[in-house]
Amino acid sequence: MISSVVMFPYWLVLRIRHALFDGGKLKSVTHPVPVISVGNLTVGGTGKTPMVEYLVALLQGRCRVAVLSRGYKRKGKGFHLVEADDTALTAGDEPLQIKRKFPHILVAVDKDRNRGVRQLLALPEDQRPDLVILDDGFQYRRLKPQTDLVMVDYNRPIFKDNLLPFGRLRDLPEQIRRAKVVVVSKSPRYLDEWERAKVRQQTRLRPDQPLFFTMVKYGEALPVFRWEADKRYIYSKEVFLFSGVADDRPLVIHLTDRYERIAHKRYGDHHRFTAADLRWLDRYARNNPRALLLTTEKDAMRLLHDARLSNEVRRRLFYLPIEPEFLSWEEGEAFDNLLLGDVPEKAGSGLLF
Repeated sequence: MISSVVMFPYWLVLRIRHALFDGGKLKSVTHPVPVISVGNLTVGGTGKTPMVEYLVALLQGRCRVAVLSRGYKRKGKGFHLVEADDTALTAGDEPLQIKRKFPHILVAVDKDRNRGVRQLLALPEDQRPDLVILDDGFQYRRLKPQTDLVMVDYNRPIFKDNLLPFGRLRDLPEQIRRAKVVVVSKSPRYLDEWERAKVRQQTRLRPDQPLFFTMVKYGEALPVFRWEADKRYIYSKEVFLFSGVADDRPLVIHLTDRYERIAHKRYGDHHRFTAADLRWLDRYARNNPRALLLTTEKDAMRLLHDARLSNEVRRRLFYLPIEPEFLSWEEGEAFDNLLLGDVPEKAGSGLLF
């Protein structure tokens, strides 16, 4: 009751803002290339970045793809084309992760997403994208995408959550009805039709809104510092996990099936590791000489260029890549076909050289 009273002004501002956009009083810009927005209604942890990477892998052979992100917590301002040798401070950890994974596509950051798209379209013709994937764009209503794809965490029903700071909602839950496609992430491996229908009912979707379910698929541990790593640590029975992401619970559950002893230190989302953090990590490594040091791929981007890491940590530091996996091959194919149906096919133009 208290939270409802305190949050009423925030709720009212959001209602008025959306009403102004819906009524045309505030304008949404449409660009001359298709834009696919990947967003959510909650703060972090819904799997936006893995879905962006999934879309890049799906679309890059069909047309020239660019990814545009806000570049959260980067130091610079304005438009910036991300390079593979950038740092998380100059590009943001998630854009850097995408660029390093897909070095031949354009990745850009700009808080003003309309300006970012215009800058991408102003590039020379042989670099100009045919399609832009907008990372975390659902609340950016000044840009009207061709496709709004919204990620929802299976474990956090949006209509049972509260607006910040009493919950994790960053927007009104009924805004889910604006989405063209909804993807539920972190689902159990098996969901029957009754369970799927229950999620659809809880999410209050329109009857015509496509709903898909994905689970988290973990890859094998990879070294953060490839040339210095001692890969024998991959086979250790002990692991020390440290993470600065919004929700690392699925990762911890995954590790319990693979390691006999797990230690875990949790930081806030997008945490910037301090000198004290890294000294603590070095002490832990020296006191536990057999432990694999493990982090997330996003955290690895913030450590990649950190000269304060000791040699001992560098040779034992690995990360686990993740990707979304649809609950069935048929569901994945239906999703792919739905997305591909709105994308121009320009064979051979997907990669930049």
